[in-house]
Amino acid sequence: MAGMNLTVGFDLDMTLIDSRPGIKAAYQALSAETGTFIDADEAITRLGPPLDEELAHWFPAAEIPAVADRYREIYPTHAIGPTPAMPGAREAIDAVRALGGRAIVVTAKHEPNARLHLAHLGIEPDAVIGWLWAEAKAGALREYGAQVYVGDHVGDVRGARTAGALSVVVPTGPCPEAELREAGADVVLPDLTALPQWLTQYVAAQSEQEQPVQEQPV
Repeated sequence: MAGMNLTVGFDLDMTLIDSRPGIKAAYQALSAETGTFIDADEAITRLGPPLDEELAHWFPAAEIPAVADRYREIYPTHAIGPTPAMPGAREAIDAVRALGGRAIVVTAKHEPNARLHLAHLGIEPDAVIGWLWAEAKAGALREYGAQVYVGDHVGDVRGARTAGALSVVVPTGPCPEAELREAGADVVLPDLTALPQWLTQYVAAQSEQEQPVQEQPV
C-alpha cells in the first residue's frame, strides 16, 4: 500500500483540533447577541454532532435555521484564534505524507470554518469535506478511497464502518474509550501522538499481505 493508494481520513473537532475554547467563545457571543441563555460549558461537552442538534437544547425549532446561520457567521471572529491543535495533529498528517499517502479531513463542521481552523494552525490536508456527520461521512470516505478514518466519537466509528474503512479512534473527545470500543472501533490509540508508529506498522502489514505468493518447487 504505497504511494497515493494510501488515504487516511481525519475528523476535525477534538481529533485534530481542541475546539472547546473557540466554540465556547462563539456560544457565549451568540447568547449575548440573541439574549437566549446557552450554557457554553455544557455545550462543549457534547462536541461532534451537527450544530443544529446542540442549538435544539436552547432555541425553539423554528428559530434554529436562522440562529445556526448567525452562529456560523460570527464563528470566525470568536472561535478560530483560541483553538489549538491537538497534540500530535501536525505529525499525524505528516506521517501519512511520509508514507506517500494523502490525508483528508471529513467533518460535520461548516466547511469554510473548518478550512479557517486548519489554515490558522498550519495544518494542510489534501482535501477538506464538511457538513457530514456519522454515516454520512462514508460517502466522502468512499469517494477518496480512504482505508482508515481517525476520529474521537462513536459517530466517527459509524462513518468509518459504513464506508468499509478501518475505524481508528482517540478518546480525546466526549466519548470515553469503553464507549468507542462498544461502538465497534477497530483500533483505540491514547491520542494522535501514537498514530505515526501505528500507521507505519499498518502499512507494513498491508504491504506484506499484498506480496505475491511464491510458488514452492515440486
